[in-house]
Amino acid sequence: MNALRRFGTFWWDFVVGDDWRSAAGVVVAIGATAALVAGGVDAWWLMPAAVAAVLWLSLRRAAAS
Repeated sequence: MNALRRFGTFWWDFVVGDDWRSAAGVVVAIGATAALVAGGVDAWWLMPAAVAAVLWLSLRRAAAS
């Protein structure tokens, strides 16, 4: 059980890191892209825009603190 816990902790730290909001934003962007593609929309443009927006928001929060 200890090895499983360490494995889970590693992936949590790797994916989420210090900012859970950025990780949540990327998950929402992936979901939105998948929903658009499932609806027949060519959604290649959404991920770069979403990543840029998440990065901008993250840097804005860091500069404010």
